[in-house]
Amino acid sequence: MSSHAEPEVLLEKVGRAGVITMNRPKVLNALNLTMIQQIYPQLKKWESDNDTDIVIIRGAGDKAFCAGGDIRAVTEAGKVGDSLAQDFFREEYILNSAIGSCRKPYIALIDGITMGGGVGLSVHGRFRVATEKTLFAMPETAIGLFPDVGGGYFLPRLQGKLGLFLALTGFRLKGRDVQRAGVATHFVESKKEQSVHFHSVLVLVIYFHFDFLFRPVRLFSSSSVEGIMKNLKTDGSEFAKKQTLSKMSPTSLKITFKQLQVGASLTLQDVLVMEYRLSQACMRGCDFYEGVRAVLIDKDQNPKWNPSTLEEVSDQMLEQCFSSLGEKDLTL
Repeated sequence: MSSHAEPEVLLEKVGRAGVITMNRPKVLNALNLTMIQQIYPQLKKWESDNDTDIVIIRGAGDKAFCAGGDIRAVTEAGKVGDSLAQDFFREEYILNSAIGSCRKPYIALIDGITMGGGVGLSVHGRFRVATEKTLFAMPETAIGLFPDVGGGYFLPRLQGKLGLFLALTGFRLKGRDVQRAGVATHFVESKKEQSVHFHSVLVLVIYFHFDFLFRPVRLFSSSSVEGIMKNLKTDGSEFAKKQTLSKMSPTSLKITFKQLQVGASLTLQDVLVMEYRLSQACMRGCDFYEGVRAVLIDKDQNPKWNPSTLEEVSDQMLEQCFSSLGEKDLTL
């Protein structure tokens, strides 16, 4: 038996394409700090390299592009005051910013599960290619967090209230709906994803925008989370009955609502600065640790949120979450 460990990220040149492969298929290519620290400098190098025309990012295996950040490691670090709770978010957001500003065409092949941190590695790039196996979600409110990695930038820019709906509920989009929603720019069948050469010419694909609208998302047209909850309670549709907002962290719901409200008029870079402040507020709080326990560790799906109701989450508490960290603020 060989003890040789597989590299967590594969970085290679295929013709004039720089190819990044996240190589942790057994954990659905969950993103950790080591991977971020490998991807960022290579992306910057290819961006300024005259022999590189495009950058492609994909996930190993057949189940996931990237199912999110390595939340368990961040949770353990946050509990004991380890610097990973700052370093992970800081370096991840710096990478998200670099993807958003990359001068070369950046193509993310979101074939399979694409959630949380995986969204940050894809949605800010110029091209996002979905397949019938794509499963997109930002499920952070269920674990006492918020849809970060630039969610405050791209979600409010989706059609109507769709972004707010996805942010608050963690609703899962599948297959072609990921493109129709505007999250992906292209759709191909996964069986065609056999060679990197095929992906290298995706920039030539004509993008036809399909009109996509969740009509029931009108229920999310309100000036507050409390208003949305009222809309859902008084609406008799099956859609309204299936909503699970009452199970989410009240603090996370209010943070997320304001995050998207504010982020709608900010640049990606300013949103990431805001989100870093929010990430550290979540590290200081208790809902994140309780959410991870209930959903990922004990899996009892029964988190005890504190505060336990929306009414108990005061405007003052929210302001503290959004307030400057001074010299500890994210710098891009």
